[in-house]
Amino acid sequence: MKNNTFVIVGTQWGDEGKGKIIDVLSPKADYVVRFQGGNNAGHTVVVNDEKFILHLLPSGIINSEGKCVIGAGVVVDIEVLLNEIEKLENRGKKLDNLYIDERAHIIMPYHIEIDKAKEEAMGENKIGTTQRGIGPCYIDKIARNGIRIGDLLDSERFRDKLKWNLKEKNDILIRYGKGTFDFEKLYEKFMKLSEKIKHRIIDGVVEINEAIEKGKTVLFEGAQALMLDIDYGTYPYVTSSSPTSGGVTVGTGVSPRKIDRILGVMKAYTTRVGEGPFPTELDDEVGEKLREKGNEFGATTGRPRRCGWLDLVIGRYAVLIDGLTDIVLTKLDVLTGFDKIKVAVGYEIDGKIYKSYPGNLRKSKNLKIIYEEFDGWKEDIAQIKKYEELPENCKRYVEYIEKKLNCNISMISVGPERSQNIYRYDLGEFVL
Repeated sequence: MKNNTFVIVGTQWGDEGKGKIIDVLSPKADYVVRFQGGNNAGHTVVVNDEKFILHLLPSGIINSEGKCVIGAGVVVDIEVLLNEIEKLENRGKKLDNLYIDERAHIIMPYHIEIDKAKEEAMGENKIGTTQRGIGPCYIDKIARNGIRIGDLLDSERFRDKLKWNLKEKNDILIRYGKGTFDFEKLYEKFMKLSEKIKHRIIDGVVEINEAIEKGKTVLFEGAQALMLDIDYGTYPYVTSSSPTSGGVTVGTGVSPRKIDRILGVMKAYTTRVGEGPFPTELDDEVGEKLREKGNEFGATTGRPRRCGWLDLVIGRYAVLIDGLTDIVLTKLDVLTGFDKIKVAVGYEIDGKIYKSYPGNLRKSKNLKIIYEEFDGWKEDIAQIKKYEELPENCKRYVEYIEKKLNCNISMISVGPERSQNIYRYDLGEFVL
């Protein structure tokens, strides 16, 4: 049976390099489908030394000639979306292949203001959101108050839903001591915005499922990563959606029985943006060296990322929950030049050894990391194309990870350019 559905997910706290991997694989995809998150995600794609930073658009939009779909599980800031479309079109990219599922929810301006007000009010207890309205939009979705993309096609329905929502949201903003929104101005604004996107609105569930049944190659693209999952991440310091492979089914309406391959993107070390637990964090010169060499600054916010050694406790957790068939190891080149490289293989908490990530881990002085240490390598690996040509110490590091996780490392990224990859195992449709 032909493998024609592929999922790309992050295995850490995001920023693993998913954007590049999706961009590399997307030219052979008939569909690229984003299944969750919003413009709190920043995917960086580098093509011929030209950098593209995408927030809402599927990363496959740069090089895919297939259809790119923003799925039902995504929350959409329409102004941000139109701005991204305009920027890409100004750089010569036609986006006639971009569509939005009618079920996707709209991030409204009041969501953004409530997000900002809540973070401000929480003070030291803040979660560290990007303050782009993602969480409040998902709250409305779950509370069944949300406004969906398809509502824009029925002006009376949109008017009724906006009127009810605005009454509630203005009351919330008043309680936070913030300004309120005028109904008529907001209504007119979104009626004008609807004219600019209505030709892109589709029934994504039917479209995507029919494509799979016809044998089309479909690439499902996730934002953020496992450890930011609303259920399985470092709660409450997480995102408001499900960035796991399970999020594909709820975010696109595709049965799990139709998923063939699940590729987990894993950075060769670990980073995190924002608040929350980070067991292997290096708050020293080693962490700073990783940050500078890896250019670890947020694509969306510009915030410096917290850096640390690779954590295989989290790696095992990702293989388990995501059901990974393959691992894509990224930024291996950043580790070049380190005399010693460490890998976390367990946690010791109050005398107990944990090999899998605990469900309720907090920042704790009682947490001790169990590390394995490796000799590093000095050779430049950025232009290597064949695995056999990597330095021995480098291969030893890769093979140790593979053995510990019991999952093939099928692809290795050794630089930001889409050409800087090493392929180890068959990736089906995407053998280049």
